[in-house]
Amino acid sequence: MKYFLLLACMLITGFIGISQTLQLHYDLRHTMDPANNPKNFPTLYFEYFKNQDSGRAFIKPGSFLFKMQADLLGQDANIGKVYVQVSQTLRCWQPRVLLHLSYSGGLGVTEPKEYSYYILNTYAVGVAYPFEWKGGYFSSVLDYKYVPYTKPSSDFLYTFYFYKGFLNYRGELAGDFSFWTENKNHGDILTNNLTGKRFFFYAEPQLWYRIAGSVSIGTKINIYYHIYTNADRWQVYPAAAVKWKL
Repeated sequence: MKYFLLLACMLITGFIGISQTLQLHYDLRHTMDPANNPKNFPTLYFEYFKNQDSGRAFIKPGSFLFKMQADLLGQDANIGKVYVQVSQTLRCWQPRVLLHLSYSGGLGVTEPKEYSYYILNTYAVGVAYPFEWKGGYFSSVLDYKYVPYTKPSSDFLYTFYFYKGFLNYRGELAGDFSFWTENKNHGDILTNNLTGKRFFFYAEPQLWYRIAGSVSIGTKINIYYHIYTNADRWQVYPAAAVKWKL
């Protein structure tokens, strides 16, 4: 897997540009679900996205995504969780079906500190199909995903990205949703008696309106299933947000 990550990083280094956004969200999950969330908290996002798929080189880069998320949920609004996601598509053939490479990982700090945790490195490789429809931009991605638990889990992951501008692109509707499975048994003490697979779902639809220059205000809805709880229930948490295009 280290060679897979090295290849992905080399490809990303060659194709990255300079467009980027910085977002500040205020997550209202305590307001919506106080029994399971001790407080609301701000989150900082740095995102870069570029869609190329052009040029005469043998390997043609497609879309690139880099996202870093920092949840300021610690004591005195210190950073309590950091998450990083990097993905790149590319092709060296004519059909508009692209190879998709992805990495994600992170860590979290808890109180008391001894329960702090890693968000395990996750590696994915698959195919992506970008397309346009009625003025919107979409991408359908099917990956093989590997998570290196003590007892590793290998599964399929499906992600759908969407973007639509309106009011002469003063407004934007964007986001993605994903669903996948993982082994219930991770090879640790807490799960070694479990068998079978668990289904997961995550979505983050966003609505933005540009108020002046490069500044937009908006909202994001975080939708979780089996992400923060093993119970068979949905968790839906809205956030108020502001975005700067840098």
